[in-house]
Amino acid sequence: MREIDADLIRRTIKDLFLQANFVLSPDVIAAFEKGKTIEESPVGRDIFDRLLENAALAKEHRIPICQDTGLAIIFVDLGQEVHIVGGDLESALEQGVRQAYQEGFLRKSVCHPLTRKNTGDNTPITIHTTVVPGDKLRLVAMPKGGGGENMSRLFMLPPSAGWAGVKEKVVQTVDEAGPNPCPPLVVGVAVGGSFELAAREVKKALLRPVGQPNPDPEAAALEAELLEAINDTGVGPQGLGGRVTALAVHLKLLPCHIASLPLAVNLQCHAARHAEAVL
Repeated sequence: MREIDADLIRRTIKDLFLQANFVLSPDVIAAFEKGKTIEESPVGRDIFDRLLENAALAKEHRIPICQDTGLAIIFVDLGQEVHIVGGDLESALEQGVRQAYQEGFLRKSVCHPLTRKNTGDNTPITIHTTVVPGDKLRLVAMPKGGGGENMSRLFMLPPSAGWAGVKEKVVQTVDEAGPNPCPPLVVGVAVGGSFELAAREVKKALLRPVGQPNPDPEAAALEAELLEAINDTGVGPQGLGGRVTALAVHLKLLPCHIASLPLAVNLQCHAARHAEAVL
């Protein structure tokens, strides 16, 4: 059994949330540059220039890429041969997030659902833990902004809806969202599973590097079909019209109950932020 100190987890998750809020990963930058070459609208091409400039300034000056520094979503792959010492996992993660948002001067976005009183430290956090073989601990930090979340949807379709029904709902979701989720988007789509599994897995799907094809040829072909249909909506960069409404579609196909066809659509704004570490 390998021991990992809770304080190391705290420091790591703090650094990950600072990094994710300040630095867009190379795959996202490459997707912006590719999008600019595809975009037909002059306004849209100018928006891509501004997005690239914004990302460069954020990285250089270590300031947030976006004013919405998001809810703290954390994915944990916990090796079954890991023993956490000096504290517990959840407290270490929460403390790391608290310190990142305090010390990094990041906007705290968590509040009571009815009174709207801010909790003041961007906690509580959302943790998705998977126990895996081995003696490693993988942490993925995802600051998720409100614009994309507000326009995301979960559908419980009848099985008879089939792929045509799924495609209709995905495109409808993006089209109705318009400029609100700050396109160009990365569109997460989970088909199957259950009510809660689809919602969790669609967020995981957003972690795949933008532009990396789905390893499943069937899913890759469906992703390409969805991306073409989404970009045919003409919503365009920042909703001002154009060719590139989405940079990519990330699809997950999950086994489901014979009477159900769950569909989760999670919209990720152009600031597709995440950072990870393995301890």
